[in-house]
Amino acid sequence: MATALITGASNGIGLELAKVHASKGDNLVLVARNKSKLDELKSELEKQYKITVYTIGKDLSAQNAAQEVYEETTKQNIQIDYLINNAGFGDFGMFVETDWNKELQMINLNITTLTQFTKLYLQDMLKRRSGKIMNVASTAAFQSGPTMAVYYATKAYVLSFSEAVDNEVSDKGVTVTTLCPGATKSGFQAAAAMEESNLVKGKKLPTSKEVAEYGYNAMMKGKTVAIHGLLNWIMANSVRFTPRAIVVKLTRKIQDKAN
Repeated sequence: MATALITGASNGIGLELAKVHASKGDNLVLVARNKSKLDELKSELEKQYKITVYTIGKDLSAQNAAQEVYEETTKQNIQIDYLINNAGFGDFGMFVETDWNKELQMINLNITTLTQFTKLYLQDMLKRRSGKIMNVASTAAFQSGPTMAVYYATKAYVLSFSEAVDNEVSDKGVTVTTLCPGATKSGFQAAAAMEESNLVKGKKLPTSKEVAEYGYNAMMKGKTVAIHGLLNWIMANSVRFTPRAIVVKLTRKIQDKAN
């Protein structure tokens, strides 16, 4: 029986990914700050699917959080077959006005912790010559993003890093998939204070469940880059053929607050 480690599993896409893996008979290691929420999910999934769920309450924006989680799973003799780096958050506003401490936490979580998790568990996977990793980026990864400058830059890192590592290991029995959802119905927008942006306000957004199911299937197929939704795929790929100055202006228009 395989085991999946999922970060940011207390809500949104992470929670739905936990449900998908549980429904396939996978045991789970769930990591998030809110341990009580994870424990509620543990009870629900163990009862429904007869699997084993191990929960870890951890602020993953803290230094060496990934190392601490890795040491705990090693101590518990839990082999991680699927690593899903889903935890992440954004912030909305002009860079000069946004809060530096929040941005530092964002960089630590979206970039540093994700990278360290990947390094630690990848080494074990390569020894076994089996395993799958999914790093959750965003369609934001394909261009710069005025009013969410740091968030877009962190997701560009995730995409570039993950593609490179997948190339290094795909002939060694391990794959790295980058999941790139567009705007999704989840708690992300509220956390990023962007409910009033043109990107979100009044739009019918895909659900976290739809994105999670798509991501699971992409990871299992070993797809390198998985962009959810045809329109998102077209937009992400069209930026390659459009001058960057135009792309950044269009992104600003989409991101700005709706009138």
